[in-house]
Amino acid sequence: MTAPAWMLLVAYLAALFAIAWPLARLIDAVMAGRFALGRRLEAPLYKLCGIQPAHESGWLRYTIGLLVFNGLGVLVVYALQRLQGVLPLNPQAMGAVTPDSSFNTAISFVTNTNWQGYGGETTMSYLTQMLGLTVQNFLSAATGIVVVIALVRGFARHSAQAIGNVWVDLTRATLWVLLPLSFVFALVLGSMGVIQNFSGYTEVQTVEPVTWQEPTVGADGQPVKDDQGRPVMVDKTGHTQTLAMGPVASQLAIKMLGTNGGGFFNANSAHPFENPTPLSNFLQMLSIFAIPAALCLVFGRMVGDPRQGLTVLAAMTVLFVVFAIGAMTFEQQGNPLLAPLGADQAASATQPGGNMEGKESRFGIAATGLFATITTAASCGAIIGWHDSFTPLGGAVPLVLMQLGEVVFGGVGAGLYGMLVFAILSVFIAGLMIGRTPEYLGKKIEAYEMKMVSIAILVTPLLVLVGTAIAVMSDAGRAGIANPGAHGFSEILYAFSSAGNNNGSAFGGLSANTPFYNVMLAIAMWFGRFGVIVPVLAMAGSLAAKKRIGVTEGTLPTHGPLFVALLIGSVLLIGLLNYVPALALGPVVEHLMWK
Repeated sequence: MTAPAWMLLVAYLAALFAIAWPLARLIDAVMAGRFALGRRLEAPLYKLCGIQPAHESGWLRYTIGLLVFNGLGVLVVYALQRLQGVLPLNPQAMGAVTPDSSFNTAISFVTNTNWQGYGGETTMSYLTQMLGLTVQNFLSAATGIVVVIALVRGFARHSAQAIGNVWVDLTRATLWVLLPLSFVFALVLGSMGVIQNFSGYTEVQTVEPVTWQEPTVGADGQPVKDDQGRPVMVDKTGHTQTLAMGPVASQLAIKMLGTNGGGFFNANSAHPFENPTPLSNFLQMLSIFAIPAALCLVFGRMVGDPRQGLTVLAAMTVLFVVFAIGAMTFEQQGNPLLAPLGADQAASATQPGGNMEGKESRFGIAATGLFATITTAASCGAIIGWHDSFTPLGGAVPLVLMQLGEVVFGGVGAGLYGMLVFAILSVFIAGLMIGRTPEYLGKKIEAYEMKMVSIAILVTPLLVLVGTAIAVMSDAGRAGIANPGAHGFSEILYAFSSAGNNNGSAFGGLSANTPFYNVMLAIAMWFGRFGVIVPVLAMAGSLAAKKRIGVTEGTLPTHGPLFVALLIGSVLLIGLLNYVPALALGPVVEHLMWK
């Protein structure tokens, strides 16, 4: 890694930890109901909706409320897309989105995945972007927050039958955490050049003619391929450019803070209207991890032992630093097959300047590699570089981070409850080694909790691997591959890893806006989200009902370097083990083909 890359990483971590502490105090006060002004302003809303804020519920009713709430969100977003042609705020007169794409997009944004098989500026009206997608950016992030708060309450309470009021939790997370932060961040982004308007698209004359290539598309809508399996390209030339407009800053702010990732434009955060300067790029990276890092500290505050939160934060930070160094290093080394070999030059020489293919040239290799690590460590999915153009090992970094369950900071709420699942698994393994009933934060971990842990850990690998297998075995799945061999397999594996783990970033090179992929990926997104949330909430209810056990000499300390190492080991060994054969068929074999 170069010196500027080290400086960028250190500056990023320093800024992240500086904002995590005050943000944690805010979230803790809001979710505990200690925000007096908020309580007074909430009261009329609760009365209007018939909510009794003092009435809490058990885990099952809490879960049903959350599932119904998100299910209604799917219906609303689907309807907005299908009806957008007759709805207002549609200056480009965009028609209805196809049923399969609408289905995929509705589930994508409700599950905090924000996978986009469409081009935003050519598909969605302003009303759909705002009322459908932006609103779900808030509500899906709030869902993640309330789930982890409910789980932490399970640890903090004892002999309790309730884990909270889902409607109160959702209201507070949205109104007093996500909305104010997004409002301020949107103003900051707007001051830096991110657009915010309702103007029609603007046609401008280019300084020079622009020439590009497009794949020839057949009658079935798929790229036409030659005898070698490569897309048949046709040359195009243009003298004008259409500049898309729209209310971007308001959507961009919650896109990052809520670890959503769905871009207003097809180019996502590589578009200069979404990400105009290096400073805006740094702030967007910072905003992705801000709430997940703060929630670790909230966890420590709620259970009455700040060391517990610091331990989880330390484990996440160590994993993140290792993967970030790997991504930036692999890309700065570049492709050895492109190295100029002379008589006096070793065969191990690397590509001069590193691998700039697919990178955001305004920000460089280091910032693009760091962004790729951050966006896939969190369930964000925003991109400023094309992961399809990374080196095999560089591209494996975002792939592996998603497959770990995105517990390295992870999505808003989702990262912490995912890491706490691994923490429970860690104390169970430690208990087996010393012959004691495992305990975590004074709660015995018994058969029921381990069943829920097993479901939460295994559901996403099942969705990813089965979905990938179906895709590579079916004609409809193989039809979307743009690159043959190991790289094409990586494209499919990445798509299902992104969907099943609710990330939403795309590897690229895969034509995924087809009925097959829209339906298959939507299934992976829904069950990848709620197949984890349901067992997590079940654990919350079980833990809340348990009595707290006092600390004895035989109790495993769940703070400090030893537990950090144990937690990291559990994440790497258990979380990644399911994917090793698939990774061997994709990025690993592609890397070996370079040798």
